[in-house]
Amino acid sequence: MAGALVLVVAIGFGVYKLVDAGADAVFPEATHRLVVEKAVLEGEFTLDQDLSATEGKKIDGTLDPGVRGGRAVVAQYGSEGGDVLVLSGMYGRLASPALMRSKILDGAADADGAEVVVEPREFEPEGYGITVECQVVRSQQAGLTVGMPMCAWGDGNTAAAVAVLRQADLSKDAASLDLEKAAEETAKVRSEIRKPLS
Repeated sequence: MAGALVLVVAIGFGVYKLVDAGADAVFPEATHRLVVEKAVLEGEFTLDQDLSATEGKKIDGTLDPGVRGGRAVVAQYGSEGGDVLVLSGMYGRLASPALMRSKILDGAADADGAEVVVEPREFEPEGYGITVECQVVRSQQAGLTVGMPMCAWGDGNTAAAVAVLRQADLSKDAASLDLEKAAEETAKVRSEIRKPLS
């Protein structure tokens, strides 16, 4: 199940294309990067696999001219209760971070066997100073049809998608999944993995 989730989240980067920003594109100074931490969400999820050298390399090869110096980060985390968290992100100098955030979600929705069942909504989790965009995607996981919240952020240096598949949510109607909570968790993950370059 987790393997299929990784592919759906990672493909959000693999298929998106930013519009051509042209000669007027403004690339901010590189000040931050993303780090694959051993644990996220205050230790609830621990690292199972760092896939940056495999799935991440596929992303590196498809980056748009709207990104300078891009490096991909892909990781899968698990919890003691069998829940799964997948991170698919990149860092560099991003000309259009808000557009990238939306395109990441569009890309995931276009993955084989995936469909959006709750359209993207924007959230501003209190205390984080970032806009997070979330949707619910339904896909086939190990022969089951499951819905999962997927959220993305974009700033001048980092952009990523986070999807959390909880065992307790498997029996729920996809439309009832809590996107506000998902946005808060995504903002928390961002605060844990986004690090200054120096």
